[in-house]
Amino acid sequence: MKKLKKYIFALVILQGSLMSATIKHIETNGIKIPVVFEKQKSLPTLNLQLVFQNSGYIQDKNKSGLASLSSQLLNEGTKELGSTGFAQKLEENAISLHTSNGFETFVIELSNLKDVSNKSIQLLTNLIKSPNYSEDTLNKLKTLKIGALKRKENDFDYTAKNLLKSVLFKDTALQNPSSGTVESIEKIKLKDIKTFINDTINLNNLIIVAGGDFDYKEFKTLITPVLDALKPGVKRELEEIKFKSEKQEETLIKETEQAYIYFGSSYNVTAKDEKRYISKVASFILGGSGFGSRLMEEIRVKRGLAYSAYGSVSINKSHTFFSGYLQTKNESAKEAQTLVTQIVKDFVKKGVTQEELDAAKNFLTGSEPLRNEVLSQRLNKAFTLYYRGLEQNYPQKELELIQDLKLEDLNKFIASHEEINNLTFAIVRK
Repeated sequence: MKKLKKYIFALVILQGSLMSATIKHIETNGIKIPVVFEKQKSLPTLNLQLVFQNSGYIQDKNKSGLASLSSQLLNEGTKELGSTGFAQKLEENAISLHTSNGFETFVIELSNLKDVSNKSIQLLTNLIKSPNYSEDTLNKLKTLKIGALKRKENDFDYTAKNLLKSVLFKDTALQNPSSGTVESIEKIKLKDIKTFINDTINLNNLIIVAGGDFDYKEFKTLITPVLDALKPGVKRELEEIKFKSEKQEETLIKETEQAYIYFGSSYNVTAKDEKRYISKVASFILGGSGFGSRLMEEIRVKRGLAYSAYGSVSINKSHTFFSGYLQTKNESAKEAQTLVTQIVKDFVKKGVTQEELDAAKNFLTGSEPLRNEVLSQRLNKAFTLYYRGLEQNYPQKELELIQDLKLEDLNKFIASHEEINNLTFAIVRK
């Protein structure tokens, strides 16, 4: 059995080394633009992402939902063709062109078959040069967005999640919903979106993520019109989100059949922390592994208080936190909340068992190949590593570190993070 495990582990390492992307640079207008690139000859496709860093809804400021609404406007085609005409051009050539945003990034993604790449790049270039800025377009998007937000008023899972954010991340860029609110969306003007897009889509904030049936030299030539359409712009520095959780509870009373319980806390680990691999193991055991995790076993299996219970650590470049959630009967809400607090407290104080550590090692090692099956997965992983300042071979090193992790070191690490005991609860119940 030990030989088999070693063989599987070696296969994972080999697969990772064979599928890694490379980091290159394209210089234009005196600006060196990072390019995360992987050549894949097996399929005649192009997969391209223009990632504008420090440009997601962290930039919304007092206009909650601005980044989201701006990305949706870029999905409405060009001023010349309009939404329908532009969509028809994409459909005729089986081209996918979509804009989205996260908290830290604003992304334009393009994918197509290789033989229509010049057409797809031209459409992308046209979109960058002339977005569909019009009052009619904005009014349509605002109507759709407000309608969606009003429908979510009875989505108590969504309500509880946003309630937690508003309390846990109070007075930071994370406290507001990424989609905004009905009130904030109503106030956004066309000039706000123009300013946001002009300040966001530029060369100084750009990271290119690309792969497909192209040599790098071919790709550089192909992408030139897009780069020529982008202005240099001003480089944005990422704002670190600093917060410290407290033991507190915020409850919202609604006509609901279930109690929705969200909880979270500070977690003092950074994206470049050399011990972040230990937090991955600890998080997996506490609440990230589904059945077998502490939260699931204690809350569902032993007591039947919830259908599911999860908890995980989110490690980002600008912020890190621990969070989790569960649903239970209204009359069981207090019991479940108390139990979560006790489970986390015992986890920090007593640590984990060798059996739990072995199970975590086996799963994390065995599941790694599934995260590298397709080009888009590999490119996204390569980008994330680059963006967080990690080497491209970090996943392989991480697996080696996890395999060598000793129980004593894991429990020492867990005990050093007492901050997760300062749980903030957001509860929606009857």
